[in-house]
Amino acid sequence: MREHLHYSNKLVGIRRHYRRCAPATPHIAVAFLLVALGVLYLIFGPTNSDLNLILAMPRVHVVFNEPAVVPAAPAAAVPAPGNATDDDEDRGLPPPRQLTDPPYSLGRAILDYDACRSAWLAAHPEVQVQPAAGRRPRVLVVTGSAPARCPDPDGDHLLLWAFKNKADYCRVHSLDVFYNAAFLDAEMSGFWAKLPLLRALMLAHPEVELLWWVDSDAVFTDMAFEPPWERYERHNLVLHGWPAKVFEERSWVGINTGSFLIRNCQWSLDLLDAWAPMGSRGPVRDSYGELFARELSGRPPFEADDQSALVYLLLTQRGRWGDKTFIESTYELNGFWEGIVDRYEELRRKGRPAGGLGDDRWPFVTHFVGCKPCRRYADSYPVDRCRRGMERAFNFADDQIMRLYGFEHESLNTTAVQRVGNETGGPLDADDEELGRLLHPTFRAARPTQT
Repeated sequence: MREHLHYSNKLVGIRRHYRRCAPATPHIAVAFLLVALGVLYLIFGPTNSDLNLILAMPRVHVVFNEPAVVPAAPAAAVPAPGNATDDDEDRGLPPPRQLTDPPYSLGRAILDYDACRSAWLAAHPEVQVQPAAGRRPRVLVVTGSAPARCPDPDGDHLLLWAFKNKADYCRVHSLDVFYNAAFLDAEMSGFWAKLPLLRALMLAHPEVELLWWVDSDAVFTDMAFEPPWERYERHNLVLHGWPAKVFEERSWVGINTGSFLIRNCQWSLDLLDAWAPMGSRGPVRDSYGELFARELSGRPPFEADDQSALVYLLLTQRGRWGDKTFIESTYELNGFWEGIVDRYEELRRKGRPAGGLGDDRWPFVTHFVGCKPCRRYADSYPVDRCRRGMERAFNFADDQIMRLYGFEHESLNTTAVQRVGNETGGPLDADDEELGRLLHPTFRAARPTQT
């Protein structure tokens, strides 16, 4: 009751205040008079006055919420079997290039690179590049993964295993390795990210003769084998595949770009410049994907991938690129995992062939095409099947390293290990000649490669 009386007295006081206020009529009259004087000044005043000049200046016409006009994009792309990208990779990147924009370029054109590199090497004679007395050329293994963490926690663990596998192989063969975890160019996201990276490494490492790209989901499974380097002395690009499938069948899977060698030279820089414009994000990539679907046999109409683009270049510009490209099929530079991972126990029972060439008897590289270790899904295969296969491949390869130290996995389906080495007798001697060369990579590197 007391609160109600207080609120009523407050309202009465407010009404009394307004009754005491002076009328506002004189103020309104003064304001109206000032406005009228200003209008008369503008009409009859001097035409060159500062006020008239300001009012006569052009002004920006701003329209909000008006949709931008963009070229019509092709129909939505179908995910690629084994090569589909994820929308997460495009988050935070600038808007994609449109069809009306200038063609994409990796950077300023580089001319006379071979002469510049030769001059640099002449000024640094301590750097050996060309093979001599059975030695390999200087090779840089290049791999990497997307900059963001994997949505699935198991994905980062699988990527770690995959990198351990590559690091083990490079260590026992005295190869340098470079791991990248950044998009060096926003236009080249997804499977195209390797192109600007390779270009940057060529220019930064003139001492390197060959760069060896290996996908994050490719695993070395013959840890003793090395590519026959001397076979490629006259070539600048080495791809796993079959020439007939490329040049006769026009198949988009006639080669695979999950593991390939590329020479550090002007020819390779020119190839990258011709390759990259087909892969810029957005409508350009979609448009080239439709072109590849029409021109290449068996290819679905998903967005352009680097492998299809390279096949297209080899077909349409064979005179320019074909002579310097070696398509390798005598060993598994890029073996397809599905026909390999369930045979590991059989391969181990038979043993690694003496002087084997990394072929189907003991595959050199096992590539998990169609699996996405960093995603919650796989493109073409059940997730559990992909991950089980990857773990088996890792353990099959890891046993070849662990045996150097006297251990191996209890089975290919577990991470548990057991001791198998005998440390008595001659602890510094390796019973197996191949294992001995792995333990001492300097001798391995000096030994001529078998063909």
